[in-house]
Amino acid sequence: MVLTRIQSDISVVEAARIRTRNIFENHLPVYFSFSGGKDSLALAQVVLELIQRHEIDPSLLTVQFIDEEAIFPCIEDMVKKWRKIFLMQGAKFEWYAMPVRHYNCFNELENDESFICFEPGKEDRWVRQPPSFAIRLHPLLKPGVDTYQSFLEKRNAGGIAIIGMRVAESLQRLQYFARITKSGKSVTNQGKAYPIYDWKDTDVWKFLKDEHVDIPVVYLYLYQIGTARRNLRISQFFSVDTARVLVRMNEYYPDLMERVCRREPNAYLASLYWDSEMFGRSTRTRRELEKKETGPKKDYKAELTYMFSHMETFFQTPHKMHVATEYKKFFMRVCAFATEQDYKAIYEGLSSGDPKLRTLRSLFYKVYGSYLKTAQGKEVRTHGRETVRAAENAGMGRPQ
Repeated sequence: MVLTRIQSDISVVEAARIRTRNIFENHLPVYFSFSGGKDSLALAQVVLELIQRHEIDPSLLTVQFIDEEAIFPCIEDMVKKWRKIFLMQGAKFEWYAMPVRHYNCFNELENDESFICFEPGKEDRWVRQPPSFAIRLHPLLKPGVDTYQSFLEKRNAGGIAIIGMRVAESLQRLQYFARITKSGKSVTNQGKAYPIYDWKDTDVWKFLKDEHVDIPVVYLYLYQIGTARRNLRISQFFSVDTARVLVRMNEYYPDLMERVCRREPNAYLASLYWDSEMFGRSTRTRRELEKKETGPKKDYKAELTYMFSHMETFFQTPHKMHVATEYKKFFMRVCAFATEQDYKAIYEGLSSGDPKLRTLRSLFYKVYGSYLKTAQGKEVRTHGRETVRAAENAGMGRPQ
């Protein structure tokens, strides 16, 4: 799909206000997924301003926070602050602290990719206790089975969910939103809307500064330890985005790593093997370490061929087998023209775990895009177009 960016004569902030007003004008229940991170704070401020200007009806609004147990203390404090703000404005606020299922990047060694938030029977090992007002169970939840996304889809049926998701965070999101806008829709078939989807990182930070919105102090800590501005993301501790900073956060939260390791013993792997293929990272430290290695260079195509020939040995859970099967299909499609770097990227994506197939979708665009760029101006140009059409028909690039 060819993407065309169109300049508007209004700012992204005003565009977000217009979209939000339009959503509330449907007079349906509106559910705001709030996380306490920078993007949801920006959207929260947009919503709050419109409420205070009497441009939207707060009685239609329900703010929802999914407590993932393993979160930074300042995130909990920030969510409590905004809970009071929204309640005082006449909106409802639902704080869920339920046993929902999460992906756990530390469990690759135990054939178990899941982490159950606030898992019953492990209360003495929880990273933290939920607040007294939190909702602990819900009739629509399948404890230990549902993810928070699948639960919220059931909970919010019949209304419109607004989410602070932005296309600038990944290529997959850009393609997803391009399909929505191409079809002339502003709300997905699942009743989801994204008022700040076209904001860049700089737009978010500038808006928060201009509106004097407090941010969780952990963002400043992350910046102080050298995290690039584009990587200032906060999520549940056992996700790949956050796992790498756990050890370095000890100087700011002295007991944090101890509590995390009590809950998830494999968490110490973050400090030992972060700069390795286990976590699929390509950092300067890892490149320097690999230069010092002696012995034959790893043949990633041969490694993948061996893994795909012994699927039952390497992928011992149903979900891992599903992910490996999708990678195998992709490998077989591109093996005629993939480069050694492509094979390395495929191998690392598969080895480090790709539960939502985000890495695979990114590889699809990277490998085919590189191939077409090489094929331009050659006799294989027509064949290249046919290859891409065949791959798109296979659904490899479509967000789930």
